[in-house]
Amino acid sequence: MINEQIRDREIRLVGENGEQLGIMSAREAQAMADEAGLDLVKIAPKADPPVCKIIDYSKYKYEQARKEKEARRKQKIVEIKEIRMSPNIDTNDLNTKVAAARKFIQKGNKVKVSIRFRGREMAHTAQSRPMMDDFAEKLSDIAVVEKPPKMEGRFMTMFLTEKK
Repeated sequence: MINEQIRDREIRLVGENGEQLGIMSAREAQAMADEAGLDLVKIAPKADPPVCKIIDYSKYKYEQARKEKEARRKQKIVEIKEIRMSPNIDTNDLNTKVAAARKFIQKGNKVKVSIRFRGREMAHTAQSRPMMDDFAEKLSDIAVVEKPPKMEGRFMTMFLTEKK
């Protein structure tokens, strides 16, 4: 709430430089703010009496928007990259997939490693678990297993994240 929107009988007033000006009526505080050419802003409405401050409201809003924009800019969005394999993958192909996963993890992304089973391969899903463990072991220097290998339909999936 700003200026005339403040309808409280008594308020605690804080000056533009942060000094306490005491408890007074909202009208007196509004007169002081007008005299200084600034706005009266309620900053703690739940307090008893409510706390108001004399500040330049447009400048305050601008500063808040700038802080939010800065916080958004510094935020890191973590993506989930997927590495797909089949149960009969060769060792060199597996090493290539490990290298790709290493790049993703070093960039700060999570990696979802999945093995797709087709047809008769569904009968031998247990033989692929050591392959997943081997994959995680090769990346153990930079990554940890967030979710261990688990069967979900025709896919066995495992999630890896960067070591902290």
